[in-house]
Amino acid sequence: MSDAHSKHDEDGPHEGPIKTPKQLVLAVVFSFLVPIIGIVLLVTFVSQANRPAAGSDGLAAEAVARRIQPVGQVVVRDASDPSALKTGEQVYTAQCAACHAAGVAGAPKFGDEGAWAARIKTGYEALLTSALKGKGAMGPQGGGDHSDLEIGRAVVFMANKAGAGFPEPKAPAAAAPKLGDKAAWAPRLAAGIDGLTASAIKGKGAMPPRGGSAGTDADIKAVVTYMVGQAK
Repeated sequence: MSDAHSKHDEDGPHEGPIKTPKQLVLAVVFSFLVPIIGIVLLVTFVSQANRPAAGSDGLAAEAVARRIQPVGQVVVRDASDPSALKTGEQVYTAQCAACHAAGVAGAPKFGDEGAWAARIKTGYEALLTSALKGKGAMGPQGGGDHSDLEIGRAVVFMANKAGAGFPEPKAPAAAAPKLGDKAAWAPRLAAGIDGLTASAIKGKGAMPPRGGSAGTDADIKAVVTYMVGQAK
């Protein structure tokens, strides 16, 4: 009797958890929704992890500006404009004081009349030449990037503090054609962009090489092209 009953159970239909069409539909829907929800949660977690912390300036305008700022820039100075040039004291403070303030590496100490006496006797031109070309442990311009006039002012400032009476070197008379002045630029335009660029790179008259800037040849040409365009 029990064997017959057991056999009947084995041969009979097996009922699963899904018994109605509605349950089947729900099962199918959940089989799609659960993976999708999991993916959405994972993406949200990763996005939150990579987001800048509160108070971070990662996306601030200033931070973006710092990241995309140019590597260098061209600054063209008019050597005939006193306001565009540094004074002797400014050049001394920025460039010369590193050695001359304490008299290191053989440099005559600032204000030491004994150390400067023999040098002052050689005259301003000799001192200026040494400052521009370098001498001993001092490199050209003391390693700086200034116009000849600015270096001359620094030489006079230091020498006069040690007892010299050199006159302050003066800026040459204005000779640079004004931007947009067609009459002033007319005779220069005949040289063409390349000729004007060559003059700007080498320096001409009161204008120092590259206008006193550290721009590349391409940078200088771009500036010259702009100025020529303004004069046409």
